[in-house]
Amino acid sequence: MNDTYNPDVLSCLANLSNDEVFTPPAVVNQMLDLLPPELFRDSSTTFLDIGCKSGVFLREIAKRLITGLADEIPDLQTRVDHILHRQVFGIATTELTSLVARRTLYCSKYPNCRYSASRFETVEGNIRFRNIPHEFVNGRCIWCGASEEQFGTAKRKGLETHAYEFIHTAHPEEIFNMKFDVIVGNPPYQLSDGGAQASARPIYHLFVQMAKKLNPRYITLIIPARWFAGGKGLDEFRGEMLHDKHLLKIVDFFDAEECFPGVDISGGVCYFLWASNHKGDCYVDARRNGQMSIMKRPLLENDSETFIRFNEAIPILRKIRILNEASFMSLVSSRKPFGFDTSKRGRANSFPGAVKIYINKNTSDGHEYIPRSDVNVSVDVLDKHKVYISYAYGERDDFPYKVLGTPFYGEPNSCCTETYLSIGSFDKRSTAENVRSYIRTKFMRFLVLLQKNTQHATSRVYALVPMQDFSKPWTDAELYAKYKLTKDEIAFIESMIKPME
Repeated sequence: MNDTYNPDVLSCLANLSNDEVFTPPAVVNQMLDLLPPELFRDSSTTFLDIGCKSGVFLREIAKRLITGLADEIPDLQTRVDHILHRQVFGIATTELTSLVARRTLYCSKYPNCRYSASRFETVEGNIRFRNIPHEFVNGRCIWCGASEEQFGTAKRKGLETHAYEFIHTAHPEEIFNMKFDVIVGNPPYQLSDGGAQASARPIYHLFVQMAKKLNPRYITLIIPARWFAGGKGLDEFRGEMLHDKHLLKIVDFFDAEECFPGVDISGGVCYFLWASNHKGDCYVDARRNGQMSIMKRPLLENDSETFIRFNEAIPILRKIRILNEASFMSLVSSRKPFGFDTSKRGRANSFPGAVKIYINKNTSDGHEYIPRSDVNVSVDVLDKHKVYISYAYGERDDFPYKVLGTPFYGEPNSCCTETYLSIGSFDKRSTAENVRSYIRTKFMRFLVLLQKNTQHATSRVYALVPMQDFSKPWTDAELYAKYKLTKDEIAFIESMIKPME
């Protein structure tokens, strides 16, 4: 007997990019498992994949319908014809993916040929692709915000323009001229926005918003999790989602590789179930390092503007809030605390009237000297004691987490570039050192972790951190006792955060 391993070919496809990721069949089936089973036993249920790439969503839906409709439509070919013609539809992201998706669903990239699992009159069947243009006004597409410089047809001749049909219309219901019960998919994540260093503009939220506009019974999509804490152009979307009582379940992967092996998506990914007939709390299923925690709770705690990814953190935060303390965020500067970007340079040695400027540690010895007259921002902080800390710090693959770069003392007559943020403006060095002791605690960095979904650590990530009395240094033991944390709560924090050397 010859035992051979026949893998699902759709689990072996290489991803197009980190922005257009093929969804593994196992993940697709986990998403479909969120839907009520009776949908797959109803010959009138209609499904739409709004971002077809491999066709795996439609294939797995069709397989479930083939099983679920066996009693209602006994003849297999009649059943397949009904499902493929009347129940499953898709909008491809590119011409290439339209061919791949048709081959997956119809067993032929041309569903009007004799090799198709069900014969259609057209070459596209129910998986359509339209190579539509962006509509540029003042250098930006009015629908998706794409940069004309990057995606203008004159400069992109012969290449895909990535003007996705589903989000380039005010009337998505007219694409197929029908009502859909279920919307599924893994939409494109972002487009280059023409900025420096290949900066990108998120677009996945536009697919979510348009899907809701169709008002289906259910929506299940997989998207980056960066929206939990806002992000570039996502503040309004975050507010909409966190106040949406129709969200029935969110499955959150802190590490995207648990869904997409080999793909690095900063902040992780999540998929969700939106149900038109649901109005209430959401089941939050948090996944990290192979562990799972499920809790039914509001997406926003009372008087909160942010989503907490870890269920175990909720009782900890509620204990902290009892004391009604101010936020540590008020001590943290904005980006470019003294108005200097990373290109700012000075002299290697001090000179009369000079100010020390801390720069990227990969250059020089970490600091140089500039004329005091160069400083026009936060001048009142120059001669104070303060703390400097890296603006960006990333270690997603290094669990437990350090979360923040090591803070260091900022002496009077010093400033920094945007490599760092500046914390505080103190009359005594001892106060700054006590702040440093607080930042080094696992307790404090755990609370930052709840807000920090990417390597960037703006002042916003400190929002949940309570202010302390900095006339003294702080230890974790003192903080655990102050907030009356239980052994389990302490153990959770200790398991998540590594010591800071």
